[in-house]
Amino acid sequence: MKTIEVDEELYRYIASHTQHIGESASDILRRMLNFRAGQVVAASETATTKAQAPASVATKPRDGVRAVRELLLSDEYAAQSKAINRFMLVLSTLYCLEPNTFSAATEQLHGRTRVYFAGDEHTLLQHGVHTKPKHIQGTPYWVITNTNTDRKRSMVEQIMQSMQFPAELVEKVCGTI
Repeated sequence: MKTIEVDEELYRYIASHTQHIGESASDILRRMLNFRAGQVVAASETATTKAQAPASVATKPRDGVRAVRELLLSDEYAAQSKAINRFMLVLSTLYCLEPNTFSAATEQLHGRTRVYFAGDEHTLLQHGVHTKPKHIQGTPYWVITNTNTDRKRSMVEQIMQSMQFPAELVEKVCGTI
C-alpha cells in the first residue's frame, strides 16, 4: 500500500463522498473514479473518459435511511459507551449522506448565546468558553459537546427532520444517543 499526501480541501471533498462509516479513502476513490481492482490504466485514456467517471457516480441515488440503520446496527456504533461518541458518529454519517442539506440544517441550529456548529473551533469558542468543541470526522464542521444528552438528541432530531428522515427513524436514532 502506498501513501499519498493531499491538501485539506481535497481530503474534505473525498471524505464528503463517504457512504458508510469505516469506508477507506481507497474505496471512495475507486467508486468515484469507477476503477476496479486489477484494472489496468492505459496512458492513452482520453480526458473525456476521465471527466465522465465521477459524474456517473454522483448521479447514483443514496439510500440514507438504509445507511443510518446500518450505522445503528454496526459494531463500531455498538462499541461506543458514551453518548458523545454516538452523537459524533451520527453527525458524521448524516453529513456524508447529504452535505448540502446537513449544512443548511446546522445553520439554523443555535442557542440564545451559543453557536452549535461552525467551520472552525475558534468560532465556537468565541460564543462560549466552556463549549468543548470537537471536529466531526469526515466533515468541515466542528460542534460544541458541552451540552447535556437531551440537547445532543435535539440537535440530531432537528438535523434529521430537515433532511426529511422518517419520524420513526429519527426517534430511534435519538433514543440510542
